[in-house]
Amino acid sequence: MSTNKKTETGTPLASRRAFFRGTAAGAAIGLLGMMAGYSHSSLRDKHFPRAQTARKDIGLVRGVKVTNISETSWFENGTLMGDIRGAGGLLVNQYTYNWAPFSTKGGKLASGSYEDGIRPIKSLIPGNLEKAWDYQMENAVHPENAGGFAALVEIETMEGETKRILLDSGWSYDWMDKAFQREGIDRMLANHEIDMLVLSHEHFDHFWGLPVTYKYDPTIETHIPEGFYKEGLQYIADSGHRGKLVTHAAGLHQIMPGVASYTFPVPIICRVYGEQSLYVNVAGAGLVSITGCCHQGIIQFAETALKEVAFEKFHGLYGGLHISPFDDWDPKYDDLVYALKEYGFEKVGCNHCTGEVTARKFVAAGYPVVRGSARNGSKTDVYLGNGDTIEFRAA
Repeated sequence: MSTNKKTETGTPLASRRAFFRGTAAGAAIGLLGMMAGYSHSSLRDKHFPRAQTARKDIGLVRGVKVTNISETSWFENGTLMGDIRGAGGLLVNQYTYNWAPFSTKGGKLASGSYEDGIRPIKSLIPGNLEKAWDYQMENAVHPENAGGFAALVEIETMEGETKRILLDSGWSYDWMDKAFQREGIDRMLANHEIDMLVLSHEHFDHFWGLPVTYKYDPTIETHIPEGFYKEGLQYIADSGHRGKLVTHAAGLHQIMPGVASYTFPVPIICRVYGEQSLYVNVAGAGLVSITGCCHQGIIQFAETALKEVAFEKFHGLYGGLHISPFDDWDPKYDDLVYALKEYGFEKVGCNHCTGEVTARKFVAAGYPVVRGSARNGSKTDVYLGNGDTIEFRAA
């Protein structure tokens, strides 16, 4: 009998089972994290030789600028985690939480579904987001806690042209629409000045604000990683998308000269599977790694580049690095902070999903962290906040 029987979404069941195996393995990995003295010495090299594989030349760009449209995925950690615990924990399907925008009239925590939640708003999205969100404010569980993540990635090509990638579309219709208007994303989308939407993964704070993007450009080419569940795929259609939908299987995919996405087939909390991130090769500077949440882990993100992408050196790192997003620090995370030094990043930009404690640990460790301005709702200047920018190019 085949061991690669597939689910209705086309993802192997064996990969889904890895979700639960990975959860169990986490405890063992935590114990290894305490062995920092050994694991960061030259002694460990004999155990983990780097595989020699063909590295792909993805080309070059002159520079890349990232605008943090919104890094405020949610407003209160305690509220978010209280809802997740109350709904049954981190392995529960996110579409059942009864969070906005998939709430049911008079619904309670853990009593929702995609089908019931989309029904009252399906005729309202993407054209009447205000009314759709008013319904959430009346019926959803803690709709006021929803924010969202999205970033604008602007590429200067070797020919001097500007190419634009919208990375993710946030969560709250109200919050994200205002953020888009604040940064001029609404105008760029309406004028078809953004070349593509890249959805990093299916999580609520990166994906559920999708109708805000399609409100302004329903035909924008949209890229997703393989592993979206049937609800997520249906939501793309229900949100009004009429353009090309590109699904990236696991591995490296060049999406324009000098820029590639990489799909990591990883199991993620709240019943989400797979995340894609970006590699941008900047002439005279080096490789820039850009991520939405980095559920694959910052070490795997860097090691994958070393194995699969041809570049001279690491230059920049930007995104939610997902080390301690709820600021619940564990000593094993210090191992990750320490290990990142090996890669020699020359400029680091992080945000809310990294965790404020983590950002401060980076600063204390001497990393070249670009600080933010703590405006537009961002809580601290230790990381890049809403409306802040970071640029990567040769000096």
